[in-house]
Amino acid sequence: MSKMNTTKDWKKLASIKTKEKAMRPIGKYILIDEVKESVKTESGLILGAEEANLLRYKKGFILEVGSDVTVLMKGDDIFYDSRAGYTMLIKEKMCTIIMEKDVVVVL
Repeated sequence: MSKMNTTKDWKKLASIKTKEKAMRPIGKYILIDEVKESVKTESGLILGAEEANLLRYKKGFILEVGSDVTVLMKGDDIFYDSRAGYTMLIKEKMCTIIMEKDVVVVL
C-alpha cells in the first residue's frame, strides 16, 4: 500500500465519487484518513508507527464531514480517540469513520 504524503493526494481521496454522486458521511460522522507518523517522547526516544499505534490519540486528516457537523471542516488536521470509529476500505483506500465527539484537538 502506498503512503499518501501530499495535500494533492488527500484532496484526490476526498473527491471519491460513487454512482455519479459525491460520497459523504451523514449526521455527526466524519470521514478521516489516519496520518502515520513517528512520535518523539520528552526523553528523546523516537517511537515508530507501530509503537505510536499504542497511544490513545492519533493524528488524522478530515476528508469529508457529515451534514450535522458544525465545528470541523474538510481539510482540518485533528487528533482523535483511536478507540473510536470504524475503518473501511473505500475505493482501495483505508479510511476511518468517527463521530464529531471523538475529536479532541483541531490543529
